[in-house]
Amino acid sequence: MNSLRRIPIAQVRSFHTTYTCNSPRGLTKVANRWGSFQRLGPSSLASIDVRQMKRRQVPDHILLPPYAKLGTSSTWSSGIPVNTEIDISHMRKAGKLAKEILEMGSTLCKPGVTTDSIDKALHEAIIENNAYPSPLNYNGFPKSVCTSINNVIAHGIPDDRELRDGDIINVDVTVYLNGYHGDTSATFLVGKDVDEQGKALVECTRECLDMAIKACGPKVPYKEIGRIISDHAAKHGYSVSDELSGHGIGKEFHCYPLILHHVNEEEGLMTPGTIFTIEPMLCQGSASGIMWPDQWTISTIDGGRSAQFEHTILITEDGVEVLTA
Repeated sequence: MNSLRRIPIAQVRSFHTTYTCNSPRGLTKVANRWGSFQRLGPSSLASIDVRQMKRRQVPDHILLPPYAKLGTSSTWSSGIPVNTEIDISHMRKAGKLAKEILEMGSTLCKPGVTTDSIDKALHEAIIENNAYPSPLNYNGFPKSVCTSINNVIAHGIPDDRELRDGDIINVDVTVYLNGYHGDTSATFLVGKDVDEQGKALVECTRECLDMAIKACGPKVPYKEIGRIISDHAAKHGYSVSDELSGHGIGKEFHCYPLILHHVNEEEGLMTPGTIFTIEPMLCQGSASGIMWPDQWTISTIDGGRSAQFEHTILITEDGVEVLTA
């Protein structure tokens, strides 16, 4: 689950002032230079107080993160945590579980399936593993995973809309296991009718993440991640979201360092023991985002599709370990 910390929510364009649509599914299927696909829009233009939505129940024996009862967020300390061997051991377990839950999610992304049913199934699987679904009530987020379809860049809220043949969907999973968060996501093709433009976007985004991870290691500048991703995306004609970022992770869901996926001049070198996510979001057209009335879902300003892949990684003494692979 990305961090919006770098850019105030007020600076992300409002859906109200950009364009409107009346269909619960969004705009009708469009065929343009980006391919043929269904654009999504809010099911209602009225403001939705997601904090009042009914949330899934968590058994009393499940360890809760500090924000879970109050609907707050992470506590951002000023520095970058350096993890101990005990921390790393716990993070490996959290990362492994996150991977397993995401793999389960991949099997559910089929035509006719609602994103709410995906959320319900993954919620139950996380609980069965004695873990907490980290997004649940994080700053009031009402569900247990994020499901972002087609033109939604990030933070899509699962609902009763059905997936369609030809959709692409990002499922973003974070679990809180024994006091530590593991975070991963992937974009999946729904059915057999995803067009070539959609497939190419998804593949390029996957390549961006893989290339960025391979470049990581001790004394590597954090800004190298953004350079590599931006260069590869631009080579294939895609833009990169600069409104959301990767982030440090561990005992806190979000912490420093912030991982920028676009070209930047951020200072800092990677050091052994540091754990963070890399989660590039590529877009077919503009990467500028529109904030929906729910104050969570962010879609592209021009209706182009977006894809995302994410791993939680550890910087080791001689390279990098992917904790969610």
